[in-house]
Amino acid sequence: MGREPVTSKYIEVRESAIHGTGVFARIKVPKGTKVIEYIGEKITKKESERRSIALIEKNHGSETDGAVYIFEVNKHRDIDGNIPENTARFINHSCEPNCEPEVIKSHVWLISTRKIKEGEELSYNYGFDLDGYEDHECKCGAKKCVGYITAEDNWPKLKKLIAKKKAKKADKGKKKSKKKAKK
Repeated sequence: MGREPVTSKYIEVRESAIHGTGVFARIKVPKGTKVIEYIGEKITKKESERRSIALIEKNHGSETDGAVYIFEVNKHRDIDGNIPENTARFINHSCEPNCEPEVIKSHVWLISTRKIKEGEELSYNYGFDLDGYEDHECKCGAKKCVGYITAEDNWPKLKKLIAKKKAKKADKGKKKSKKKAKK
C-alpha cells in the first residue's frame, strides 16, 4: 500500500482553470515560505532520459497528456515525481509564477516568491528549453504569457522564432494571393 499524498498546511488540491488539477493556497502564504516538497524516486540522468523518451513515444499521437514529472536535482541525479504521493506534481506552470523550485540538501522545495493570497493557484515556471517548444503550449492566462512553456531566459529567442514564423506565414499568404490575382 502506498504512502499518503504529501501535503502542507498551506495547500489544497482542486480543479484548475490553467490545466486539469492544480494546487491552491488554503491560507495566506508569506514570501519565502517552503510551501511543499517535490518528492519522487531519485534516478540517474541516464534513467531520467530513458523514462522521458519512453513516455513521449508511448503517448505520441494519443489524446493522453503524458506529463513528464522529472525534476533536476543536480548534474548527476533527477527526481521522477510521477508517484501518487507527490502532490506537488499538480502545481501548474505560469509565465508569472508565485513560487520557484529550490534544491536544498538534495530535496526540491517549492518556495513562495511573494505573498500568496488564500485561494490563489500556486505556480512556477517549468523552465523547459526551446527544443520542441511548439509541443508545450502555455495556457496560464498571465498578462505576460509568451504562449509556450519555456524558461524566462528563452523568451527573447522565443519571440524572435515566433516573429519569424509569422513572417513566413504572411509571406506565403502574399504569394497565394498574387497567384490568384494572375489567374
